[in-house]
Amino acid sequence: MTSPPPQKPRAFRLPPAGTEAPTAPPPGTETALADGIRVVEEPFEIVEAADGVPVPVAPRSRAPWATLLLSALGGLASLGIGLAVERLIADLFSAAPWLGIVALVLLAVAVVALLAIVWREVAGVLRERRIETLREEALDALRSRDHSAAKAVVRDLSALYAGRPAAAAARARLAALDDQILDVEDRIGIAEAELLASLDRAAKAAVAETAKQVSAVTALSPRAIVDVGFVIFAAVRLLRRIATIYGGRPGLFGFLRLARAALAHLAVTGSVAVGDSLVQQVLGLGVAARISAKLGEGVLNGLMTARFGLAALAVCRPLPFTREPPPRLGDVAGELLRGGGDGEGREATR
Repeated sequence: MTSPPPQKPRAFRLPPAGTEAPTAPPPGTETALADGIRVVEEPFEIVEAADGVPVPVAPRSRAPWATLLLSALGGLASLGIGLAVERLIADLFSAAPWLGIVALVLLAVAVVALLAIVWREVAGVLRERRIETLREEALDALRSRDHSAAKAVVRDLSALYAGRPAAAAARARLAALDDQILDVEDRIGIAEAELLASLDRAAKAAVAETAKQVSAVTALSPRAIVDVGFVIFAAVRLLRRIATIYGGRPGLFGFLRLARAALAHLAVTGSVAVGDSLVQQVLGLGVAARISAKLGEGVLNGLMTARFGLAALAVCRPLPFTREPPPRLGDVAGELLRGGGDGEGREATR
């Protein structure tokens, strides 16, 4: 037999002798006082439940002055360009009618080209958002162990690579496993192995190739401005190449979004790489610097390019690394580190 829960202490006012004690109103009832004041007795459970609950505060709305400024300047620039084109075409018509017709044809071609560029940019951004959404849905399915969400992720991943003939067999095998009873990690891991294993190898090969090119060019270039220019060019080309491997076709704005995401990922994971990658970088630079200071700069530039490539790989990949371990710096820049070690051995034998 369980004892009743202990009651909290309460204070009572004793009535005078000869009078009846007033009965306390039940919780939740109203008691009328003078001047229209009403007191509502609430149960202790409600008070205890409401105690300590944070009250949400609406954020203060600020006027988007920067957005208004850019919108106003963009509108003025568009009006100015349109007025200038209209005056140019009118002047050409006044000079010679055939010149005006040629100007109208050129304007129509320019408008069609502009619409094509805008459509390509919009399609690239939408495709990148689709990949980002797919990666977030996979993470949510793994955290919540939702089997329906995992099946939806696998279907969306198969649809993402529907236009690639090389993935037709893998998509067929995944479709055959759609009705099978599998764990969430197993289902997403099988999709990762079937559709992304070859893409991961191609992306890591691209990172390794670019890192070697940057290391060689910056070690041989006579000017520092050439080093900076080639490193930026190689990073831009590597990011586009990795995005294309994983199914993205970024335009200008899509590329800027990817570059910002890759740099943010590199900044977040930079402290994690201190344990092994940074030690390898310092060792490789020190070994190569014993041979030549320029060679040491080349090795360091190659290693930093490889780290940026790994960040781009993590951003462009449509699924998180579930079964396969994420690539490390030694997987894509091992030849640079081994090259530094070989240089040390050659120096020791001299």
